[in-house]
Amino acid sequence: MKANIHPQFFESAKINCVCGNSFTLGSTLSEMKVDVCNKCHPFFTGEMKYVDTLGRVERFQKKQAQAKALKIEKAKKIQEKKKTIRPDSLREMIDLAKKQASS
Repeated sequence: MKANIHPQFFESAKINCVCGNSFTLGSTLSEMKVDVCNKCHPFFTGEMKYVDTLGRVERFQKKQAQAKALKIEKAKKIQEKKKTIRPDSLREMIDLAKKQASS
């Protein structure tokens, strides 16, 4: 094994969680800060909460809301198109043009 190429290993590295829990582990860092531990992780606590530090859940929910609004807007446009009178034959088209010209 080559000398002086391996990182220093700390037998009792202190780990601090955002929730306030702290414990010791073996690591190459003497102290670490973590976002989630076994005391606050939803899997271990049984609580329904989002563990999201990068805002991914909020971005996803925002995209879903935009998609829903777009779908509603598209449905309204389709309804408006259906409301317009579209003639089925050439005779109806000519009659409709005459009515519009006279009014």
